[in-house]
Amino acid sequence: MQTQPNRKRTRLRTIQRALIILLPILLNILLALVIIRQVLIRSQTAQDLPTASEVTQSSDLSGEPDTPPDDDPADGSANTPDSETAQSDETAEPAVEPTEPVTLVFTGDVLLSDYVLNNYNSKGISGVVSDDLLSELQQADLTIINNEFPFSTRGSQAPDKQFTFRVDPSYVSVLTDMGVDIAGLANNHVLDYGSDALLDTFDTLDAAGIDYMGAGVDMDRASRLITREIGGMTFGFLAASRVIPVVSWDVANASPGVFTTYDPARLVATIEAARSQCDYLTVMVHWGIERDAYPQEYQTQLARQYIDAGADLIIGAHPHVLQGIDYYQDKPVCYSLGNFIFNQEIPRTAIVKVTVEKDKEPTIQFFAASASGAYTSLSSSEEKASIYQYLEEISDHKISLDADGVLSH
Repeated sequence: MQTQPNRKRTRLRTIQRALIILLPILLNILLALVIIRQVLIRSQTAQDLPTASEVTQSSDLSGEPDTPPDDDPADGSANTPDSETAQSDETAEPAVEPTEPVTLVFTGDVLLSDYVLNNYNSKGISGVVSDDLLSELQQADLTIINNEFPFSTRGSQAPDKQFTFRVDPSYVSVLTDMGVDIAGLANNHVLDYGSDALLDTFDTLDAAGIDYMGAGVDMDRASRLITREIGGMTFGFLAASRVIPVVSWDVANASPGVFTTYDPARLVATIEAARSQCDYLTVMVHWGIERDAYPQEYQTQLARQYIDAGADLIIGAHPHVLQGIDYYQDKPVCYSLGNFIFNQEIPRTAIVKVTVEKDKEPTIQFFAASASGAYTSLSSSEEKASIYQYLEEISDHKISLDADGVLSH
């Protein structure tokens, strides 16, 4: 028979054995419960998360998801409907700004003769051109002239030449006062005082911020396409001369020199290459017979080759008088605008204002003018009507100019 202490020891051993067996089982049960709980939590979280497409739709421009409506922002302010609208606006496509029309103004020959400079010295630019005409020049997006002389005090006068011109570089201010942006140098006077004077001209125009075309230190520079980016469009300009006194003026034969177009092949190739680089391409050509109101047959033939190559507009110079207007392939050819600023008297001249707007037909407008006492001004209504009628008479019969000088064909 077991004594009382022995019985207690027996019961303790029995409890110990039971605990040894039950404890691992209890631990496994607890571990299983923990695992099950974690699985349930992850499943519920996955159900609450937005899908990939929902995240994309609710993201702002930085790529971060929007704050859920029931979450307060960091500064404690409420996420009001106004703030939601602001976030929505940020993701909207920016509005496309409408393009403004671009205006190009072309003048005829410019020579700063002694008569012109006397007026400029006494009255400034207002003594050279009238205020209303000056306004058209200055307000244009681009103003382009034929610069019929070199800016220099150096060089020797060309031999056996009836008229030779040269102007002190300080008077480039006449051009800047008029708002000139581009000067054509492809003509029969830029080398009147030799290569040094032409080099001075390049430097003078560069310093004044005026682009030049049609002449240069080599063929690449003389035939270079001048481009300007305005109103979402690229405007290109080229210049060449069909009139030089001697072959040594041709940049192909001397440096510096003039880009010529006696043989049109090089200019045609240049136009073809330029076509892909600009939306609107103007070619200025020095050609024709002085004082002749009608273009020569070769001018018409050249104009058509240039337009076939890709020119949108042709502006001519050299005759010193107005010549007619023609259209070819719906592209205008202004054979000559005459003298703009020159000697004392200019009976008839005009500036041409071209308004270009994307995907629309350009508008061509003539502003009739004349000069007296080396002062160029817009013509009166009666004089305008007379000049417009004259242009119609000497032009292709299909063109007409309305009372404001707007060209149609």
